[in-house]
Amino acid sequence: MCGVLGRLGVPPNGSFNGRWEEACIRQGHRGPDSRGEWRDEFVGGEIRLGHQRLAILDLSEAGHQPMTDEVGALCYNGEIYNYLELRSELEREGDSFKTETDTEVVLRCIRRWGVEGACGRFNGMWAFAWWDSGEERLWLARDRFGEKPLYWEVHEGALFFASELKSLIAMTGRRYCVNAQVAGEFLLQNQANTSEAVFLEGVARVPPASVMCFRPEKLDSPERQVYWSLPDKPADREVDDSLLEEVRETFSDSVRLRLRSDVPVGVLLSGGLDSSAIAAMAADGHSKPVTLFSGVSDDRKTDESGFILKMARHLGREVVTIDLDGQVGGLLGKLEELTWQADRPLGDFSNVAHGLLMEAAKERGITVMLTGQGADELLCGYRKYLGFQLQLLWGAGRRWQALRLLGGFIKNRSMVNQFTWAEAKRYLPGRSARAGWDIAGPALDQFKPLELGVKNGELLMARQSRDLRRFSLPAILHTEDRMSMAASREMRVPFLDHRLVELLLPLPAEAKLHRGWTKYVFRRAMEANLPPEITWRRDKLGFTNPQETWLQQPLRKPLEEDYFAPDSLIFKHGLIEEEPLRERCREFFGQKRGRGRVWWREIFAPLALEVWLRKFEQHLEAPGLN
Repeated sequence: MCGVLGRLGVPPNGSFNGRWEEACIRQGHRGPDSRGEWRDEFVGGEIRLGHQRLAILDLSEAGHQPMTDEVGALCYNGEIYNYLELRSELEREGDSFKTETDTEVVLRCIRRWGVEGACGRFNGMWAFAWWDSGEERLWLARDRFGEKPLYWEVHEGALFFASELKSLIAMTGRRYCVNAQVAGEFLLQNQANTSEAVFLEGVARVPPASVMCFRPEKLDSPERQVYWSLPDKPADREVDDSLLEEVRETFSDSVRLRLRSDVPVGVLLSGGLDSSAIAAMAADGHSKPVTLFSGVSDDRKTDESGFILKMARHLGREVVTIDLDGQVGGLLGKLEELTWQADRPLGDFSNVAHGLLMEAAKERGITVMLTGQGADELLCGYRKYLGFQLQLLWGAGRRWQALRLLGGFIKNRSMVNQFTWAEAKRYLPGRSARAGWDIAGPALDQFKPLELGVKNGELLMARQSRDLRRFSLPAILHTEDRMSMAASREMRVPFLDHRLVELLLPLPAEAKLHRGWTKYVFRRAMEANLPPEITWRRDKLGFTNPQETWLQQPLRKPLEEDYFAPDSLIFKHGLIEEEPLRERCREFFGQKRGRGRVWWREIFAPLALEVWLRKFEQHLEAPGLN
């Protein structure tokens, strides 16, 4: 896990060296173990690569980057979990190796199979830059789901790229306009990372599952290739012993691969099915003890201490816990600190809690952490998927099936009692989804809303795919990367092993939503490994905290008097209308918890955007100029 950055194009001016140094410093937390640079000149230009290393595999200096050979140079961030298998394959074909790193395996794979061919063979997470000296071409590539970040921009005859936005904009040294479309998606629809665009106009992300090839003579028109796609054909399979064994074995192998490390490993344990399953498999398959980390609270509606303790006892392990209630006093200060690290407004206070857990891991010397993200999108774990499937069945005339599905959840007393209008309205068609959009300022006049619901005639897996690619997972992966790397920790995501995705996503909806249960096939597959109270847990939480209560009580005064003051940047930039926001706040502060029309995220989003504007103000065009 590391940081990469670079510049390709015409020779830089005299002030660039200072900006380069600042860019390296800004993402130094991504790689505190060593720093490296490499540069080369060609006719009419220069290529410069920079790297910050967090040592995970082969901790010696042999893993120093950029790594070069007789053909070019590699600057790599991530982990290829199947590097040992790939190394053995290459050795059988005559290759020899000087290090024990996965970086050298990446380098050799590129040489053997080309960038696209190599990416197609990798099982892992990565973002890398590969400079081919002979062809004078630069390749940028990202993993299948974009777990590892990579930004790019062409400016004044040069291509700039970096792992973090704050580093890229330090290199360009220019000011940016706020991207109104991206800001609108965040403010009005609670969406982020839905496309290649970011909160700053002119900067883009390298797309997941893609490689981009830049030639110095035409930087503005890179070649793009997609090397992997989500499965789009449903699999007609029943939940039988054969399927359950395949799910269990594939999941177990995914966890096994992600335990490969020369540094200590931990697991984020929420007390839910997904993280508990990872912890169980890690405990079975790792020779060294795996440390468990959890966040706890005194709030009865969100605390999962009972389930966490149950799982810890089942595994015979201690759990490192963070008292979330004790963090409220410094919550806004931590929000500001981590917003700078995140490169965009944070989605909620859970991101802050995640950052605190990463700091706890750092204090205890745990460098690698496993997390359960991706399971809800693959297995229909979110409440919305029940609503989507009911809507699809009803629209297709399969009303008896819809009623039977709903009846199963009512009988089971699972999920249905957790639905709220304030949260669900954004998925509804027409005017219902736009309730509360009156806060939008003039800068959002051209905003084009995303269609977040389902389309008549489609299968539920199509909507799951949109969550995996656009509406849910990209934003989660973004913040998990930033919160972990802020503490120089590495996050690994077993549910995003492409073999598991290719197995689970195409399964029929009935294998995931069945007899009043979400994630049915996975619950069945994990029965032998987990306590029944975890396997058949009815409610859905997952690293939650009492955010609504925090906003209504201890944080109300600073919200009203500081972050939503008349001179706040959200108003100056024309993103939000002041009086409609104040009216929304009055309604929110007066409503009972979980029962009003205003969702707490409708208050948090303006707060988060204001914090981001303040942290990045030095890089923004002044209000009225954008």
